[in-house]
Amino acid sequence: MKRISSTENYLLIGHILSMAFGLAGIILVLPNPSFQAKLAEFEWGSTIFGWSMAGGGVVYMLLATAAVALYAYRTLGLWHWLSFMLPAIILSLGSELLGTSTGFPFGEYRYLSGLGYKIAGLVPFTIPLSWFYVGFSAYIIALAGLKRLELGNWLRQLGAIVFGSLCLTSWDFVLDPAMSQAPVPFWVWDQPGAFFGMPYQNFAGWMATGILFMAVAAWLWNMKPLTLPNNDLRLPLAIYLANFAFATILSLAAGFYIPVVLGIILGVVPLVVLYGIATNQPVSPSETKTLATTNY
Repeated sequence: MKRISSTENYLLIGHILSMAFGLAGIILVLPNPSFQAKLAEFEWGSTIFGWSMAGGGVVYMLLATAAVALYAYRTLGLWHWLSFMLPAIILSLGSELLGTSTGFPFGEYRYLSGLGYKIAGLVPFTIPLSWFYVGFSAYIIALAGLKRLELGNWLRQLGAIVFGSLCLTSWDFVLDPAMSQAPVPFWVWDQPGAFFGMPYQNFAGWMATGILFMAVAAWLWNMKPLTLPNNDLRLPLAIYLANFAFATILSLAAGFYIPVVLGIILGVVPLVVLYGIATNQPVSPSETKTLATTNY
């Protein structure tokens, strides 16, 4: 397990470095034709820039997916890992395919290039992966934090689903305006909305999709005992905060400040508070026994 933990850390570092590399390309290179011209003078410059535009987004999402998958397997076991990952990927892909085909539940939008092969020519295969790794990170922290508050079982699960989905949606508050209005956008809204180019319907769709796959995962997790990794939540917190920071820098560079403030209030603050509750309180012997024997 130590070897798996080390691999998780390497994947996390690679994920963060890949996002930093992507930020440099989007913020510094794309808006500056003179800088692009200077890069073109060097063969390696043109190669690196071309690679980053063609596959940079794919790499950072694959690294995060691998890191979170290994973490879930190591801390929760095979059943609880797959019973979250598969519903998250399958149901979010279904929502995205429905959305890009009909406009429901997110609104009228379509993906452009830069995020990998498109399933059915509509949705990049990396998009459902991002729903999984950000959604899992938010949900496991929310569940662990609410467990320490000694709420009733059904209330704890409901709260984790709601808070997890809210944190997931708050990430999109910040990410969507920048990614759809970047110098080279990754998706576009054919039906622009009132919230910095996005329809409010988009957020309802995000909440509904998050609630759906988290509720399915919670139901499946009830089938087997679960020991929550209360003192080992650093990786999911790092994944969430790193992706939120990536979106924040893009939004601030584009002059979008209100989405960042809303995202911090509704996403970052609740998650950090729940993380603190989960990790800072000592585990009593009775709670340890309960965690090992109670179904969630």
